[in-house]
This record gives sequence, C-alpha cells and structure tokens, in this order.
Amino acid sequence: MNIPTFEELLKAGVHFGHLKRKWNPKMRPYIFMEKKGIHIIDLNKTEKALEKATRVAKQLAKSGRKILFVATKNQASQIVEDAAKSVNMPYVTERWLGGMLTNFATIRRSVKKMQNIDRMMKDGSLTSLTKKERLMLSRERAKLDRVLGGIVNLNRIPQALFIVDTNFEHLSLDEAKKLGLKTIAMVDTNSDPREVDFPIPSNDDSSHSIRLIVNTIAEAIKEGQEEREQYKKDRAAEKAQA
Repeated sequence: MNIPTFEELLKAGVHFGHLKRKWNPKMRPYIFMEKKGIHIIDLNKTEKALEKATRVAKQLAKSGRKILFVATKNQASQIVEDAAKSVNMPYVTERWLGGMLTNFATIRRSVKKMQNIDRMMKDGSLTSLTKKERLMLSRERAKLDRVLGGIVNLNRIPQALFIVDTNFEHLSLDEAKKLGLKTIAMVDTNSDPREVDFPIPSNDDSSHSIRLIVNTIAEAIKEGQEEREQYKKDRAAEKAQA
C-alpha cells in the first residue's frame, strides 16, 4: 500500500486543525503545536494512524466485507462518492436518515420501493397511469435516489463505516457504535478521537486533505479486493487440477 509521505500530507494541508478555542482536549496527543491561534496536527502521528487504518480497510475488503463511506458536507460529498464508486462500496453523501443502520429493514423497504418504480418504468407499467401520477412517481423516485442511491446494493448492514468529520456525521457514528460496527474516520482537532476505532488525525474541511485521505483508503480497499479475486482464481485453478 502506498501511504502518503510526510511531504504529501503537508502539501495537501492535512496538518491544519481548527482554532485553538474550538479544540477538543482529547486531541492533545495528536497536536504538534499552535501557530497563530490554529492547532497544527502532528503529521507523523497522521502517517502512523493512516497506515493502521488502511491495513484494516484492506483486510475488510479482502474478506469480502462492505465499508460504508459517509460524508454529507459539501466539500467532501463528491470526493467520497467518486471514491466509493471506484471500489464498489456503498456511500451516503446526501443526507443521513435516522435509523439508516439501526432500522435497516425499513430503509431496505424504501430502497425496494425505488427499485419497483424503476421496474415499472422499464416494463411499461406506468402507461396505465395518468400523466400526473407518472410525474409524482418520477419525483418520488428522484427524491429516494438522492438519499438512498448510494446504498441500493447494500443488502445487509455493513461491517464498518469510513467517516469524514465525526462531528458533522455524529448520527452515523452513534448508530455504528450502537451496532458494534468498526469505524474509521478523519478526525480534526475539534473532535474526540476516542469515539472512533481507527481515527486518522487530519484536516477534515479542506478538499485537498479530504481527497488525499479518502483516496488512500479507497486504494487500500482496491488492493484487498484484488487479492481476494486472485485468491479465488488460485483456488479455482487448484480444484480444476485436482
């Protein structure tokens, strides 16, 4: 796995934390210094934490587990959606619905409703409806897709969550903890790293920082998936020769 170097982390601005007055004292071990009223994250600690997080993400992917990517704030949503899609992982980048994990059966019913509308559109069933009814269904489908489109293929609760900004995404973090799911997250100086299993001390507001960390996690997942596929091929070849 290619972990970003100290210089690459520095260039992406991963070290810039929040104003001192906004800090969470629990982040003290990850803070290198204060400069002009802003806390500076210790990038040596970030490197080590990121290496640990990527190993976990890779192993989960290698074992065929799903990791749900979560980032709904503007500067992170598109970056996270693109990364999740690149490794065929589920994502939530529009809005976290309460109970998305803890009431997963209800969420799945909404997903199936969206899929039913899609089937009706394809098989011509909608032709029996009035123009107004078709328009209403189309609008409902678009609304469902915005919120649930990233978890359409998630048939069971994921094994882990990868979160950008635990303060902003506290609802998803709370649900993950209730269910005992593993959590990997970008944690800035205003957050509590103890809330996360594998915290990555980093600037979670800059798009450059977010892109570097998110893509590193995605690359680790990709490696895990490739090793899983290679293992399957090797096993199939062994059986064929037996």
